[in-house]
Amino acid sequence: MTRCRLFAAAWRTLRALVFLLPLSLIAAAASAQARWPVLGPDGGDARAIAAVPGDSSHLYLGTASSWIYESQDGGGSWHRLAKIAPTDDLIVDHILVDAGNPKAIFVAAWKLRQKGGGLYMSRDAGRTWAETPELRDQPVFAFAQAPSNSQIFVAGTLSGVYRSLDSGATWTLISPPGSTEIHEVESLAVDPVNPDIIYAGTWHLPWKTADGGKTWNNIKRGVIDDSDVFSIIIDPSRPKIVYASACSGIYKSESAGELFRKIQGIPSTARRTRVLRQDPAERETVYAGTTEGLYKTTNGGRSFKRLTSDDVIVNDVFVDPVNSAHVLLATDRAGVLLSNDAGATFTQSNRGFSGRKVEALLVDRADATKFYAGVVNDKAYGGVFFSADSGTSWKQLADGLEGRDVFVLAQADGSLLAGTNSGIFALPAGATAWQPRSTIANTLHKTQTQKVRGTRVTTQKDVKDQLRQMDSRVFAIDPDGEAWLASTAGGLYTSRDQGATWQGGPVMGVTGYLSVSALGPLMAAARPDAVVLSKDGGATWWPMSIPTMLTRIHRVVFSPDGTLWLGAREGVYFTRDKGKTWMWVNRFPLVDVDDVFYDAAANRVLASARGSDFIYAIDPKTLDWKWYQTGYHLTLVRAAGGRLLAASLYDGVLREP
Repeated sequence: MTRCRLFAAAWRTLRALVFLLPLSLIAAAASAQARWPVLGPDGGDARAIAAVPGDSSHLYLGTASSWIYESQDGGGSWHRLAKIAPTDDLIVDHILVDAGNPKAIFVAAWKLRQKGGGLYMSRDAGRTWAETPELRDQPVFAFAQAPSNSQIFVAGTLSGVYRSLDSGATWTLISPPGSTEIHEVESLAVDPVNPDIIYAGTWHLPWKTADGGKTWNNIKRGVIDDSDVFSIIIDPSRPKIVYASACSGIYKSESAGELFRKIQGIPSTARRTRVLRQDPAERETVYAGTTEGLYKTTNGGRSFKRLTSDDVIVNDVFVDPVNSAHVLLATDRAGVLLSNDAGATFTQSNRGFSGRKVEALLVDRADATKFYAGVVNDKAYGGVFFSADSGTSWKQLADGLEGRDVFVLAQADGSLLAGTNSGIFALPAGATAWQPRSTIANTLHKTQTQKVRGTRVTTQKDVKDQLRQMDSRVFAIDPDGEAWLASTAGGLYTSRDQGATWQGGPVMGVTGYLSVSALGPLMAAARPDAVVLSKDGGATWWPMSIPTMLTRIHRVVFSPDGTLWLGAREGVYFTRDKGKTWMWVNRFPLVDVDDVFYDAAANRVLASARGSDFIYAIDPKTLDWKWYQTGYHLTLVRAAGGRLLAASLYDGVLREP
C-alpha cells in the first residue's frame, strides 16, 4: 500500500466503537418513552454544514453519530433535528438542500471501519427520512447537485459514480461497472453550465466525463501519482478553473482539468486538505480546510495564510453566500467554529450541540446540582467539564491535563481525581490546574546471606525502589477505603498519603484489572476472568471464587452492607460472604453489563451496558428491578438528587426527564 493510501486508511479510522442491539421485546414495550434530554458538554465532532438555498441563516449540521442538527440563527445555536437511521455509527459527511425544493434534504453517509452507509433523503424538511434503495449499505463519500439543473444529482461510492435525473427518485451507475480505476470515489463536482461534465476524485487519481458518464478520461497531468483526491471545486464564473485537493497537496487547473499545477504555500504536514470552498463573492478567495488548521488564499492560490491554530481539524467550511465574512467550520473535537470577519478570528459556536464521548461522570458529594464529565478523543478541547447548575452550562477544566483522555473521575479530601490514558491527576479545591499524582514509590525486600560467628545467616532488608511515574492508562480509582485504590495497565496500586505516592504493581502475577471497589479495609479488583480480594487495605491480595459460567467481568462495586456486586457478560451477580456463594439477579434482561453503581440515596444498584440505551435499577433486598430507556447508547449511569444521570457514547451527559 502506498503512502497516500496508508494516510487515507488512517484518516478514515476515526474511533473504535462497539455496539450491541437492545433486546427487541423490551425495546418494543418501551418505544413510547421519550428520549432523555442531553445536557452537554457542548462540542465534539462536527462533519458537514449546509444552508437552505435563499436562507443562509437556516443551517443543517452533520455529525459522526447519525444525527442531524438544525440552526435558525446562522449557527449561533443548534438543536437536534433527526436521527437519520437507527444505528449510531453513520458519519454524515455531506448534507445538501435541494436548490429546487428547500424541504428536500439529502444526506450522504458512511460507516466507520465498515462498508455500510447510504444516501438518505427527507421530503419534509428533516422530520422523516428514507434510504435510497439503489445505494443501500454503500458508503457514500461524495455528493453534489448540478448547478444548471436542480433535478440532477451525483453520488460517489466505493463502486463508482451514480447519477439521478429525477431529483433523487432513481439512481444509475454511470461509471463502468466493476471498473478497476473509477471506484472509491471521494469527491465530485458538476460543471456549472453543462451537467454532463462531471469531475470525480478517487482514492488514487481524478477523472472526468464530458458526456454524462458514457466515457471517462483520467485527468492526472500535473498530479502526483496515487493521490487521494478529497475535494474538487469549479469556479462558477470561469468553469475552466478547477481546484482539487489531495493527500499530495492542492492543485489548480486553468484548462478544465487538462493540466494541473501544484499550488505552493501550505506546509506538507498540513497537506491533507479535506475540503476546498470558494468565496461566493470574491472568486480569488479560496478556503482550504486541512488536518492542521484552516488556510486561505485571496489571490487564486499564489499564497496561503493559516487562520486557525494547527490543532484544528477541519471537515467542512461554510461561507455565507449573503455575507461572505460569515464563515463556519465543522471540525473534529472543537465542534462548530464561527467567524464574522472572514476567518480572521474564530469562536466556538456549539450551544445546543453535544457530540462528546463521556467516559467518566461524577456527582459532587455535597451538592447534587454540581457534576463533572470526563471525555475522551478530544485532545485540547476535552479533558474534564464542570457544571454548577445541573448541566445548564459547562466550564472546561483541562489545564494541566495536556490533552489527555479522562476515563475515571473521583472525589476525595476536597480534591478531584482524574484517571487518564497516562497517569492520575488531582485538582485541589480552589486550584485552576490539574497536578500529577502518579509517583510510584515501592519498597523492595532484598535478602542477603552473610556469616555471623561462622554461621551463614540470611537476612532481609527493606530498601526504597527508584521512583517512577505511572505512564499508562488508569482504569479505575476508589479513594473511599482505608487507602486509596487504583487500577492501571501496570497493575493495582494503593496510596496512604492522599495520592502523593503509590505502591503496588502486578497482583497474582498479572495486570489488566479493569475495576476496583473499596469499603474500609475491604477491597476488590476485577479483571475480565478473575476477582481478587484484600482484607487489609491492599497490603495482601487473595483470589476470590467466582461463578464458573462467567466469561467476562466488567465491573465490581461494594454496597455498604459488604455485598459485592458484579457486572458481567452474563448479567449481574452478587455475593454477601466474600465469594463463598454467589447469586444471580434472576431473569435480568440486560447482558454484557459494563457498569454497576450503588445509589446510596435510593438504596438501589444501577446497571447499564455499552451499546444499550436501557438503565436498570435493582432493589438489593427483593432483587426486583425496573427499567428506564434513555434513547442513547450509554457508558455508565449515576444518580443526582433523586434523578438519574447517564454518560453516553456519543452524545454527552443525559438526565432523567
